[in-house]
Amino acid sequence: MNTPPLAYADLFVSALIVLGAGFALVGSWGLVRLPSLMERLHGPTKASTLGLGAMLVASVVWFQLGKGVWTTHELLIPMFLFITAPISANMIAKVHLHRLRTGEASEPAGPAGPPPPPPGSADWATHEVPHEGTPGDFAGD
Repeated sequence: MNTPPLAYADLFVSALIVLGAGFALVGSWGLVRLPSLMERLHGPTKASTLGLGAMLVASVVWFQLGKGVWTTHELLIPMFLFITAPISANMIAKVHLHRLRTGEASEPAGPAGPPPPPPGSADWATHEVPHEGTPGDFAGD
């Protein structure tokens, strides 16, 4: 018995949607359940991004194989997401490291513990701890 090509397209699109939904679910669960900020960053920036990407690829495949229409506007969404998610995660991580450096962080330590110091004489790429009364400091100007 021959299966029509449309049935294969349905199966492929369904698999992509289930895969994408699974990634989005794991990413959302990680955002809620992981204890510290640095650990929670991985849920939305990695798993949810892959989940949304799989669902949008499923949309492109469905319109191409199921309807015979080539659509590319779904590709703009993951492109924007793949560009902005790492940048926002990097900025959140830098703010967290800066708050740790200045002693402002008040969240409990997660199972991973505090971030290790950078190797050698290097330092994290965050702002220096403000010193009272130094030139250029808002408090001392």
